[in-house]
Amino acid sequence: MNLALNDLLALSFFVLVWFIYTQFARVRARSTYSLSYILRQLRIDWMSTLTRKDHQIADAALLGNVERTVTFFASSTILVLVGVLTLLTSADKVVEVLNSIPYTAATSPEKVQTKLALFALIFVFAFFKFTWSIRQFGFVSVLMGAAPQYRSPEITDEQRNVFARQAAKVIDQAGHEYNNGLRAYYFALAYLCWFLHPYLFLASTAVVVMVLYRREYRSRVLRALLATKGLSPGRIPPEDR
Repeated sequence: MNLALNDLLALSFFVLVWFIYTQFARVRARSTYSLSYILRQLRIDWMSTLTRKDHQIADAALLGNVERTVTFFASSTILVLVGVLTLLTSADKVVEVLNSIPYTAATSPEKVQTKLALFALIFVFAFFKFTWSIRQFGFVSVLMGAAPQYRSPEITDEQRNVFARQAAKVIDQAGHEYNNGLRAYYFALAYLCWFLHPYLFLASTAVVVMVLYRREYRSRVLRALLATKGLSPGRIPPEDR
């Protein structure tokens, strides 16, 4: 790659921070109240309620709305990839535009092409996450169709609870993949700053991580969701983990 040392350092920081935050969020969600934790509990409640009523028409509509949202992002990702690949053939013009912007680091068509190629990889990653999420939401549709009927006397409460927890787990996994795809979009916004200056790239990466952390663990919507279960932000008691 025809990249300067500061470019390589900024790129390494970007990749490392993305990986570390992903692992950090996964581990911390087990011990600290977060959007992931409360949504998991609400999904269990949803599936538990589904097994104790006659009709699931409204539930299917709710699931369809979520699935359409994920499908929208998957389709948009393809359009973004087409745009990035088109820019690869016009690197000279991109360089002219960048060099006309004040305080922008000097660049070349080769550097721009390298950055665009790596930029495309981010959206390839996002596309795989979104499409895997769509498939898993499809599995949830099958589970809803096979849910224990409310009036079935041979189905015990324990069986209904087991079904609710396992179905909620599938929804949870689909939600995590969707979240990973969205996270790729957030980091892609930070990546755009690399075209201007590697130091701006460093700063924007740090800002994105702070935004993600605040929304996951410190946001108002988290407090509101926790309040529905009589909880408040903080550590999860050991018995509830």
